[in-house]
Amino acid sequence: MKDFKLTYRSLLMFVLSMVFGLLLMNESHAQQKKVRARINAEYVKVTGKEHYLDIKASARVERQTVPVEKIDLIIAKVEEDEETEIGTAKTDSQGKARFVIQDFNSLRPDSTGFYNLIVIFEGNDAFKKASRDVSFRDATIVAELIERDSLNFIGARITDTALDSAVVETDLTVQVERLFRPWKIGEDFYSTDDEGYIEVQIPEGIPGVDGILNLEVVLKESDDYGTVKTVLKAPVGELIVDESTYDQRTMWSPRGKTPVVLLVITYSFIFVVWGIFLYLFINLFRIVKS
Repeated sequence: MKDFKLTYRSLLMFVLSMVFGLLLMNESHAQQKKVRARINAEYVKVTGKEHYLDIKASARVERQTVPVEKIDLIIAKVEEDEETEIGTAKTDSQGKARFVIQDFNSLRPDSTGFYNLIVIFEGNDAFKKASRDVSFRDATIVAELIERDSLNFIGARITDTALDSAVVETDLTVQVERLFRPWKIGEDFYSTDDEGYIEVQIPEGIPGVDGILNLEVVLKESDDYGTVKTVLKAPVGELIVDESTYDQRTMWSPRGKTPVVLLVITYSFIFVVWGIFLYLFINLFRIVKS
C-alpha cells in the first residue's frame, strides 16, 4: 500500500510538471511571435483653435512596414517625473489616430520651457508594448493682410509664448488651403528676420469661393515647436463663377433631372406601343366573341 501511494504521488507530480512545462512553452512561444510596434507622434498647434497629436503606429512584419490598426493608446502628461493620463485614442485602419488636447492650459512646462507628453501602447496578443515621448515648446504665429500700392501681402510673426520673444531664422511656409493639398505661394519657405517676421506677396488670380482665400502660415515639424500654423481668411481671391449644371435638366444630370423633351418623347413611344397592343387585344376579343 505504501508503494502504491509513492507511485501515485510520483505519477501526479510528473503529470503536473508536464502540464506546467507545456504552459510555459506555449507562453514563451506566444511571446516570441509578438512583433515590436513603433509609435510616431507629432505635435500640431493651430493658433487660436486647437492643439493635437497626430499619431501613427506601425510594425515591421516579414520585412515590410505595415500599419498597426485598431489598437488603444494612452496619452499622458509628464510633470516632475510623474505620468498622468489625459486621454486615450484608437488607431484606424491605416494605423493613424488624432488626439485633441482639450485643456492645453492644464499642462505645465518643465524648467526648460518644454511640455512633455508620452503616448503609450500597453501591448496585446500580436504586438509588444511601445511608447513615444513628445516634447515641444509653445509658439504662436500671428498673420495680417497688408495692402500696398494696389498689391496684397501677407505678413506673419512667430514668437515663443513662454519667452515672449521672436523666433528668428526659422523657416515658414505660406500656402493656400485647398481640399486635398495646400497650394504654396512663392518659394518653398521664407526665413524669419530678427523680429521673427516675414512678408510675402499674394499673387493675383487665385480662385476662391466668394473670393475668399484661406491663407496658411506654417512652421513645419520643428524640433523645438512641432508644427505650428495659423489661418487667415482674406478677400483677395478671384471670384469663382459657378458653372455647375447640377440643378439643370441636361443629358448628363441625375435621373431626377432628365430633360422634359426627352421624357415627353420616351413616354409618347411607350403610350403608342401600349396603345397598339390594346387595339390588337380589343380586336382579337371581338373576333373571338363573334
